[in-house]
Amino acid sequence: MAWQSYDLDRIAQKLVLNARARDPQSLNQSYKMRMAVAYGLERFWGEHLRLSGKEQKKSDYWKETWDELVIIMQRAGVTLPNDPVNLNDVKQVQAMSEKLWALRLEDQRIAIAVLTQLCDCIVWWTQRYKVGRLVDDSDS
Repeated sequence: MAWQSYDLDRIAQKLVLNARARDPQSLNQSYKMRMAVAYGLERFWGEHLRLSGKEQKKSDYWKETWDELVIIMQRAGVTLPNDPVNLNDVKQVQAMSEKLWALRLEDQRIAIAVLTQLCDCIVWWTQRYKVGRLVDDSDS
Protein backbone atom coordinates (compact mmCIF):
# COMPACT_ATOMS: atom_id res chain seq x y z
CA MET A 1 0.00 0.00 0.00
CA ALA A 2 1.42 3.38 -1.01
CA TRP A 3 1.14 6.54 1.01
CA GLN A 4 -1.36 9.10 -0.29
CA SER A 5 -1.50 12.68 0.98
CA TYR A 6 -5.02 13.57 -0.16
CA ASP A 7 -3.68 17.13 -0.59
CA LEU A 8 -5.21 18.39 2.65
CA ASP A 9 -2.80 21.34 2.87
CA ARG A 10 -3.47 22.43 -0.71
CA ILE A 11 -7.22 22.09 -0.24
CA ALA A 12 -7.07 24.07 3.01
CA GLN A 13 -5.12 26.86 1.31
CA LYS A 14 -7.75 27.04 -1.43
CA LEU A 15 -10.58 27.14 1.12
CA VAL A 16 -8.92 29.98 3.03
CA LEU A 17 -8.22 32.02 -0.10
CA ASN A 18 -11.80 31.52 -1.32
CA ALA A 19 -13.17 32.63 2.04
CA ARG A 20 -10.88 35.64 2.11
CA ALA A 21 -11.97 36.65 -1.39
CA ARG A 22 -15.65 36.45 -0.38
CA ASP A 23 -15.24 38.22 2.98
CA PRO A 24 -12.00 38.52 4.99
CA GLN A 25 -14.05 38.56 8.21
CA SER A 26 -15.25 35.05 7.50
CA LEU A 27 -11.72 33.79 8.17
CA ASN A 28 -12.57 33.97 11.86
CA GLN A 29 -14.68 30.88 11.20
CA SER A 30 -11.49 28.84 10.73
CA TYR A 31 -10.87 28.64 14.45
CA LYS A 32 -14.51 27.91 15.15
CA MET A 33 -14.41 25.08 12.62
CA ARG A 34 -11.40 23.55 14.34
CA MET A 35 -13.12 23.75 17.72
CA ALA A 36 -16.37 22.32 16.33
CA VAL A 37 -14.67 19.16 15.09
CA ALA A 38 -14.64 17.81 18.64
CA TYR A 39 -18.43 17.90 18.72
CA GLY A 40 -18.78 15.51 15.79
CA LEU A 41 -19.71 15.38 12.14
CA GLU A 42 -23.40 16.23 12.57
CA ARG A 43 -22.71 19.43 14.46
CA PHE A 44 -19.95 20.45 12.06
CA TRP A 45 -22.21 19.86 9.08
CA GLY A 46 -25.14 21.69 10.71
CA GLU A 47 -23.21 24.87 11.43
CA HIS A 48 -23.64 26.12 7.87
CA LEU A 49 -27.40 25.88 8.37
CA ARG A 50 -27.25 27.96 11.55
CA LEU A 51 -25.42 30.73 9.69
CA SER A 52 -27.44 30.41 6.48
CA GLY A 53 -29.34 33.55 5.62
CA LYS A 54 -27.93 35.48 8.59
CA GLU A 55 -24.23 35.42 7.77
CA GLN A 56 -24.21 33.83 4.35
CA LYS A 57 -20.51 34.23 3.56
CA LYS A 58 -19.59 32.47 6.80
CA SER A 59 -22.18 29.80 6.03
CA ASP A 60 -20.62 29.35 2.60
CA TYR A 61 -17.19 28.83 4.19
CA TRP A 62 -18.52 26.04 6.44
CA LYS A 63 -20.41 24.40 3.57
CA GLU A 64 -17.47 24.60 1.20
CA THR A 65 -15.28 22.94 3.84
CA TRP A 66 -17.86 20.17 4.31
CA ASP A 67 -18.08 19.67 0.55
CA GLU A 68 -14.29 19.27 0.34
CA LEU A 69 -14.33 16.78 3.23
CA VAL A 70 -16.93 14.72 1.37
CA ILE A 71 -14.70 14.65 -1.73
CA ILE A 72 -11.59 13.74 0.29
CA MET A 73 -13.41 10.95 2.10
CA GLN A 74 -14.82 9.63 -1.17
CA ARG A 75 -11.27 9.28 -2.47
CA ALA A 76 -10.44 7.38 0.73
CA GLY A 77 -13.35 5.00 0.22
CA VAL A 78 -15.74 6.49 2.81
CA THR A 79 -19.00 7.96 1.60
CA LEU A 80 -20.29 10.88 3.65
CA PRO A 81 -23.82 12.13 3.00
CA ASN A 82 -24.11 15.55 1.44
CA ASP A 83 -27.74 16.02 0.51
CA PRO A 84 -28.98 19.46 -0.47
CA VAL A 85 -30.95 20.71 2.52
CA ASN A 86 -33.32 23.61 2.89
CA LEU A 87 -33.09 25.01 6.41
CA ASN A 88 -36.85 25.51 6.51
CA ASP A 89 -37.57 21.88 5.66
CA VAL A 90 -37.27 20.03 8.95
CA LYS A 91 -37.67 16.64 7.29
CA GLN A 92 -34.67 17.29 5.05
CA VAL A 93 -32.55 18.41 8.02
CA GLN A 94 -33.63 15.37 10.02
CA ALA A 95 -32.95 12.99 7.13
CA MET A 96 -29.43 14.33 6.64
CA SER A 97 -28.74 14.19 10.38
CA GLU A 98 -29.92 10.60 10.56
CA LYS A 99 -27.62 9.66 7.68
CA LEU A 100 -24.68 11.15 9.55
CA TRP A 101 -25.58 9.39 12.81
CA ALA A 102 -25.99 6.12 10.90
CA LEU A 103 -22.41 6.08 9.60
CA ARG A 104 -20.34 3.16 10.79
CA LEU A 105 -18.35 4.07 13.89
CA GLU A 106 -15.07 3.36 12.10
CA ASP A 107 -16.04 5.66 9.22
CA GLN A 108 -17.04 8.39 11.69
CA ARG A 109 -13.69 8.14 13.43
CA ILE A 110 -11.76 8.27 10.17
CA ALA A 111 -13.78 11.25 8.94
CA ILE A 112 -13.27 13.08 12.24
CA ALA A 113 -9.50 12.44 12.05
CA VAL A 114 -9.34 13.77 8.49
CA LEU A 115 -11.56 16.75 9.33
CA THR A 116 -9.32 17.55 12.29
CA GLN A 117 -6.24 17.59 10.09
CA LEU A 118 -8.02 19.61 7.38
CA CYS A 119 -9.10 22.19 9.96
CA ASP A 120 -5.57 22.35 11.41
CA CYS A 121 -4.32 23.15 7.90
CA ILE A 122 -7.07 25.76 7.47
CA VAL A 123 -6.06 27.47 10.73
CA TRP A 124 -2.42 27.49 9.61
CA TRP A 125 -3.27 29.14 6.28
CA THR A 126 -5.64 31.55 7.99
CA GLN A 127 -2.78 32.76 10.17
CA ARG A 128 -0.76 33.46 7.04
CA TYR A 129 -3.46 35.15 4.99
CA LYS A 130 -5.49 37.05 7.56
CA VAL A 131 -5.41 40.76 6.77
CA GLY A 132 -5.77 43.81 8.98
CA ARG A 133 -4.50 42.00 12.00
CA LEU A 134 -2.86 43.93 14.82
CA VAL A 135 0.29 42.61 16.45
CA ASP A 136 -1.53 41.90 19.70
CA ASP A 137 -4.68 40.68 17.97
CA SER A 138 -4.66 37.02 18.76
CA ASP A 139 -6.62 34.50 16.77
CA SER A 140 -10.12 35.80 17.33
